[in-house]
Amino acid sequence: MPDISTSPAIASLADIAAEARHWLLNVAAPLWSGTGRLEKGLFVERLTLDGRSDDAPRRLFVQARDVYSFGEIGRLGWQGPWRALCNSTVDYLLAHGKRADGLFIHSFTTDGTAHDTEADLYDQAFMLFCLAHASRALGRPELLDEADALMAALDKGWRHPAGGFAEKEKPRSTRHQNPHMHFFEAFSALYAISGKAAWKARAEEMAQLCRDRFIDSTTGALREYFTEDLAPAPGLEGQIIEPGHCFEWAWLFEGLARWGWADATAISDRLTAFGRTHGISATHDVAINEVTLDGTIHKPTARLWPQTERMKVALARLRRLNTMAEAEEARRAFRGLQLYFDMPVPGTWQDVLNPDGSFVSMPAPGSSLYHITCAMAELLDTVDGSKS
Repeated sequence: MPDISTSPAIASLADIAAEARHWLLNVAAPLWSGTGRLEKGLFVERLTLDGRSDDAPRRLFVQARDVYSFGEIGRLGWQGPWRALCNSTVDYLLAHGKRADGLFIHSFTTDGTAHDTEADLYDQAFMLFCLAHASRALGRPELLDEADALMAALDKGWRHPAGGFAEKEKPRSTRHQNPHMHFFEAFSALYAISGKAAWKARAEEMAQLCRDRFIDSTTGALREYFTEDLAPAPGLEGQIIEPGHCFEWAWLFEGLARWGWADATAISDRLTAFGRTHGISATHDVAINEVTLDGTIHKPTARLWPQTERMKVALARLRRLNTMAEAEEARRAFRGLQLYFDMPVPGTWQDVLNPDGSFVSMPAPGSSLYHITCAMAELLDTVDGSKS
């Protein structure tokens, strides 16, 4: 591992790190911590183009993501009331979002009452992620006990015999890799924070599932959709690749490599290579939404979140490889992300870039704050030398 405190490649990113810190701490955090937040402890779901909250139900996974985001924003130096925000949201989710069976509901109304009480697999992954990070940020070890209890409920009824977890109460026509990616992320965080070997084993289980079932052995690309037995879904659906998810899994495998997992860097390299080769718009230098397994563009629009994943994996690879090429890739990804921040209300963002350079007119989704915060924290920690 290079000495990141003296690396010229990493030092070259100091200017964009300063921009990122200012925007996140001084522009975005004050807006999203206040506008539309309920006194009882729920963050806004989304903000309109003129910076107002609307009446969209408040999904549990967005609340869980925001707890993570404001914990990180506090760690990075924001002087706002991040501890109070995170504590009240976690407490509200535990008191009003947890069902009798130990799983969590999907969403709340705009006044904070239960809206959709079905359990979605994606939400459970993010609740685990939230509990892990909140435990560390807030100094609340009892939240790790809550994570153990949620995991016991999942193990009891949601394991799938073909591997991974079932999407039981919100069934879909195919199985998805995406919830399993976020279980990998949550399990990795829980191991890093608790030190418990069981969480490490669960993270490695998700990594193995990805390696053996989700990644195409020929191209190294990550498929999205599968049959019940985790064969690729039939027809075009089984050929769809999201470059952003290739980058996101690659970043997670970079973390696994630091544990000494033998295949991690090779898998990360292949996922990254496919995403960069086939998933970057030559016109706007942004990561697009979907291609097919042979690299053909399937959905040329570009959401905000793939730009953050492109940036994260470049930074992780920079720390491993210490090359100017990876530093330049991180810079390009950051500049691509900044396109989405050119807004009449600073601190909000666009979400979908069209191929002609225009944006789809829509509210700014609060779910994106997690992606943005994670990428900017990765950048700041890398440049500051606190992440090796």
